[in-house]
Amino acid sequence: MATVVVQQPPLRHSTPPPGSVSLNRTSSPVPNKHIPVCPTGPSPIPSRTSSPVPKEDASLAASSPLHPPDAFPKISDLPPLYSIEIEILEAAVKHAAAQPLPDPNLVFPWLHGLHPENHLQVGFFTNRRRSLRRIPRCWRGLTIVKVGGDLATSRLKGAVSPDAILTPSGLEFLAVDPREGFSVRNFQIQTAKLAPLSDIVVYGEDGVTVDHILDVASRITAAQHYWRAKHDSEQALPSYNTFVVSCPFSDIERRAPSLVAVNSSGQLTNQVVDLFQLERIEMCTMSRASEFSKNVWQGPTPDYLLQAGVSGAPSAEPFDLMIEANDLAHIPGPRALANLAKRLEDEPQRLEFPSSGSLPAPSGESRDIHDLISTLRWIYYLANPDGPEVFMDAEGDIPMSETPKKPRKILIHCPDGYTESSLLVIAYTMFAEGIPASEAWLWLHREKKRNFFAYPSDVSYLKNVQEKVLQESPANPAKYQPADPDWFKYCDGSLPSRILPYMYLGNLSHANNPDMLWELGIRRVLSIGEAVSWSESNIQKMGAENLMHITKVQDNGIDPLTQEFDRCLEFIRKGKSDGTATLVHCRVGVSRSATICIAEVMSSLNMSFPRAYCYVRARRLNVIIQPHLRFVYELLKWEELQQKKNNQPIKRELEWPTVAREIALMNKPYSR
Repeated sequence: MATVVVQQPPLRHSTPPPGSVSLNRTSSPVPNKHIPVCPTGPSPIPSRTSSPVPKEDASLAASSPLHPPDAFPKISDLPPLYSIEIEILEAAVKHAAAQPLPDPNLVFPWLHGLHPENHLQVGFFTNRRRSLRRIPRCWRGLTIVKVGGDLATSRLKGAVSPDAILTPSGLEFLAVDPREGFSVRNFQIQTAKLAPLSDIVVYGEDGVTVDHILDVASRITAAQHYWRAKHDSEQALPSYNTFVVSCPFSDIERRAPSLVAVNSSGQLTNQVVDLFQLERIEMCTMSRASEFSKNVWQGPTPDYLLQAGVSGAPSAEPFDLMIEANDLAHIPGPRALANLAKRLEDEPQRLEFPSSGSLPAPSGESRDIHDLISTLRWIYYLANPDGPEVFMDAEGDIPMSETPKKPRKILIHCPDGYTESSLLVIAYTMFAEGIPASEAWLWLHREKKRNFFAYPSDVSYLKNVQEKVLQESPANPAKYQPADPDWFKYCDGSLPSRILPYMYLGNLSHANNPDMLWELGIRRVLSIGEAVSWSESNIQKMGAENLMHITKVQDNGIDPLTQEFDRCLEFIRKGKSDGTATLVHCRVGVSRSATICIAEVMSSLNMSFPRAYCYVRARRLNVIIQPHLRFVYELLKWEELQQKKNNQPIKRELEWPTVAREIALMNKPYSR
C-alpha cells in the first residue's frame, strides 16, 4: 500500500547557556505547548514559617563507598587522582540511590541560587538570615563526567560533559548562581552548583586517549582544590575526590550494563530512566488514535509518515485517508475533494486542513463556511457510503453520479494527536452527531474519552458556524435552535486536564466554572492556595463538604507542601470511592496543584517520581507543568517516605541533579 510523506515541523534550536549540557536530543518539541507564568506571591514572614530549619549537625553528609579514597590506586599525588574499577562505580551509584536526600530545609534556599550581588533573590529567600546562605554540609553527591564526543552516544547514567561543570579554562567550577533576576525554577544550575559537593568520576568513550581523560580529570581535581580554598578555608565541609574509570567504554558495556543509558551505537538501552523517552511514551499512550465517529479516528501523526523518503511502509492502522491539520493549510474546495475521491479508488490519500486556532470567526455567508460544510459532508459520506450522493462538481452544487463503493477509514491527525486537529474533530462531531459545539465538547471528552485542547478562537468560530452545520447535518436535528449553556459562555476552549479517571488538574478559571465541572462529572474541588468564588447556590449544589481549601501555600519556593500531601490525597480518594471526580487546582494549574497530582499518581499507580512527572506532564495537554525546585525535591523525599511505609528499601531511579537537568532541557524548547 502506497503511503504519503508528511513533513515533520522543524526543530527549534537555541544556543545553550554556559554550564548547560545538551543531551543531543533529535525529537522536536510538541507543538503549541507553552510554559505559563506562575506568580510567586509574597515572601513569607518569619512567624508564618511552617517548617523549622533543622540544625546542620542533625544530618551528616551521606556515606559513600568512594570515601575515604585510601583503598583506591593513586594515579597522581599532586593533584590527588585515583583509579576506580567499573564494578565499584556501579556499586557507588546504587549506594547513592539508596541514601536519603537531606531534609529540604537543609539545602533550601541555597539550591535556588543565592549570588551575593543578586539582592532581589537573596533578600527574598534569606530574609536577612545569613545562616540560610551557608553551603550545606550534608550533601555528598556523585557526578559522572564523560570525555570525548557528545552525550548522544556512550552515555552512563547521569553523565555530563566537562563543560557542564567547568569554566572554559577548565580549572574552575562554573559559578552558576544568577547575578540578577528572580526565579524559583533554576533547574539548569543544579548540576554545576552541586558538582563541587560531589565525588567526580571521569570516563571516556572508545577512541579517546588516556592522556585526554587524565588531563580532564586533573583539571577537575584542580577545580576542587581551588573551590575549597575559596569557599571552605576552615575545611568545615566534607572532602571530595576525583576518580578515573580504569577501563574503556566497551568494557563498561559488557561489565556494568545497568550503568549504560545510551550505548556506543547511540541507542537507548532502557537500563536507565530517560525523561525524554518517558514523555514520548506517555504522550503516545494518552493521545493514541481512537475512533470518535464511525470510521473516523483522531490521533497523532504516524511515525512512519514522519520519515522522509519512506514509501510503502506498513501502517498499524490501514487508513484510506489521512487528514493532517496544520497552520499553513486552507479549507479545501469541492474540486479538490472530488479529485481526491477519485484517487482513493487506487491508493490511500492525504488531505490538509487548517489547524486549531488558525481560522478567524467568519462573518456572514462566506465561501469558507460553504467549503467547511462541503468538507464535513464529504468526510461523512466517505466513512458512511450508504448515505445519499454528495460528491459535487467544481461549483459545489451538482451531485456526481458515483458514490464510494466501500466505507473509508479516515485518520485526522497532527503531531501531538490532539491540539491542531481539535477544530476539525469538534466540527465533524457536530455535523455527524447533530449536536451543538457545547455538547460536542462534552461528548468527545466524556463518551469518547478523547483528551483534546481548543483555543478561544475555535470556540468563537464554532459558535458562528454551528447553526449552519446543524442545518446540514445528516442526523437532521429538525428545527434545532442551539442556545449555548451558561458554562460554555465562559469556556475558553480548554477543559481541565483528566490525569486519572477520578482526578482532574486545572486552573482557577476552570474552578470558577462550576457548571462546567458538573457537566464533566466533577463533584469535588481541591483548591491549593487560591479559593473558588462561587455563589451560595453553587456551593449548596456541590456540597460544602466537597470543597477543600489548602491555605498559606504560595508558589514562592519557600512554603513547603509535603505536610499537606496526606490530607489532599485522602480528599481525592474519598471522591474516587464515591464514584466521582475531583478537580485539583491552584491559580495556573502547573505547580502547586500539579505537585499534588504527581503525588497521587506516584501513590496510586506505584510510580517513581520521574515516571509520575512525565505521566502528569503529558496529560496536562498544551501546558507544561512547572513545579518549582523545592516542590520537585519534596516529591523525591516523599517517594522515600512511601518506600519506607511499604517496607521497601530507598531506591531512586534518578538523582536530584539529573532530574533537575533533564527537566530544564525538556522545558527549554518552550521557553519564551
